[in-house]
Amino acid sequence: MKNYLRLLKFLKPQIWLFFVAFICTCISAVLNGVTLLAILPLIDIVFTHKSIVLPATLSPALATFIEKLNSIDPAVLFNIVIACIIPLFLLKGLFFWLQGYLMNAVAYRTVREIRNKLFDKLQQLSLSFYSRKRTGELMSRIVNDTGYINNAISFAFRDLIHESLRLFIYIFVIFSVGGKMSMVTFLLLPLIVWPAAIIGKKLKKISTQTQEKIADINSLLSETISGVRIVKAFSMEEYESGRFKAQNRQFAQYLLKATKRTLLSTPLSEFVGAIAATIVLALWGREVVRGNISFGGFGVVMGSLMSLMQPLKKLTGVHFITQEGLAANKRIYEILDEKIAVKEALDAISMFSLKNKIVFSDVWFKYEENCEYVLEGINLEIDKGEVIAIVGPSGAGKTTLVNLIPRFYDPQKGKILFDDLDIKKCRLKFLRTFVGMVTQETVLFNDTVRANIAYGNLKISEELIMEAARRARAEEFILKLPQKYDTVIGERGFKLSGGEKQRVAIARAILKDAPILILDEATSQLDSEIEQLIKEAFYNLMRGKTVFVIAHRLSTIQKADRIVVVEKGRIVEAGTHSFLLSQDTLYKKLYELQFKV
Repeated sequence: MKNYLRLLKFLKPQIWLFFVAFICTCISAVLNGVTLLAILPLIDIVFTHKSIVLPATLSPALATFIEKLNSIDPAVLFNIVIACIIPLFLLKGLFFWLQGYLMNAVAYRTVREIRNKLFDKLQQLSLSFYSRKRTGELMSRIVNDTGYINNAISFAFRDLIHESLRLFIYIFVIFSVGGKMSMVTFLLLPLIVWPAAIIGKKLKKISTQTQEKIADINSLLSETISGVRIVKAFSMEEYESGRFKAQNRQFAQYLLKATKRTLLSTPLSEFVGAIAATIVLALWGREVVRGNISFGGFGVVMGSLMSLMQPLKKLTGVHFITQEGLAANKRIYEILDEKIAVKEALDAISMFSLKNKIVFSDVWFKYEENCEYVLEGINLEIDKGEVIAIVGPSGAGKTTLVNLIPRFYDPQKGKILFDDLDIKKCRLKFLRTFVGMVTQETVLFNDTVRANIAYGNLKISEELIMEAARRARAEEFILKLPQKYDTVIGERGFKLSGGEKQRVAIARAILKDAPILILDEATSQLDSEIEQLIKEAFYNLMRGKTVFVIAHRLSTIQKADRIVVVEKGRIVEAGTHSFLLSQDTLYKKLYELQFKV
């Protein structure tokens, strides 16, 4: 029930539109009952020229109404019925269309808002969340799971209201016309609903498995498409096809299980309905023969009874669609309820500056609660304008260390200070404007070269964009592109070489002109000739800034003001290039190993 109520919460912003749709649904259902009741006078009074005869258990109001109908001249009544048919069906069709259109509008708007909420939440979550989740799985939550919510609202809620009202009206007609004899129908209704309840419970479990399998397929697609070069380089096309076919086969099996159970409910419900119809026919057929009920009354009762099957079938489908929606709703709330690891303080400040130094004070960090610490007791002071190189073996914690500065993660222990200000007291957006980054894994977007360079500075002038490209030595290849700066470079910059992508990323950092600069293997994708070309640009970029440089090529960090050596999450030594080479240090061993001195 809690999960169902949380699903209904999504409807709150559309409550007025939902209310109008509900009114149209009620009118549509009532008109269904009116068209059915029109059979009664048409058969008895108009066609057979007999009075309407119903059981003596009628309510006084209905009995009076029947007497008035019986007193009307058949020819007059015929004209009235003929005159009402077209307007009645016109109104019935109009309100059916309106309730369907409005309910779908509610569904589409609701799903739009759910997707917006999910995307906004994904933007707020820290990198630790993304280290636990696959890209394809998150895509599935936004695209596929919200699709089930759409079905639950546009079809399930609509049919739940419309078909429930129709069911109520048909039962009302049966009991009003048939009297106490209709009690047998009431007793048999639970038997018709019972198969749907049993099957629906099993279907919810299958639906959860189906949605999880869609996430697996999306994840596999994301990996193989983004890594297509590696797949082809290692001739793994058949292997990846096999993986996809295995996942797709399991998905099809889950769908078949769900279909088998869904289809089973219809013949079961119809069989019980046929039993009910046979009993009613046997009981009321005798009443028609005895003259206790007119043929028109019998026709209305049988028509209502047979009409019960359609809403019952649809309500069975509603139950199944709702179960799928509830399973999807649970998965959606797993994202929406996810705690944000990196939060702003309530009294966070927007305006601050770095006057003297950045301080790491006894910083400890690990990615997961049950994992080992990646950084242990880091104590480091960096003067404003100092160029710090961070080196060490792979997995030592170098990138993790610099990722704490823009608060991609927060340490479990210790503090990071700008002068005397804990960065946790800074507004995240303002803090990150202070930090420029060029990383080893170049991230570009499926947009123009201009938009990628100006990312984060979308209102910047054309002249500054071109100046940044020139300083990054990127303009030479940009001007050779088909549309120059307006060339769309493809997903993740697929149309550019590794070095070209890296130079676009460097131009982006130059344009940002942040006072703190992080270069994480920033020249790793550049060949030696291009690297020499942009060294001057790097030196210009670094001038007057506080710079953190991570590099495996030790030749690129020899001019750093200080080199900090990290091993197994700890700072083991620090000093200038010449000082560290003059001692028996880890840095000296790494240097000799790299250059085979």
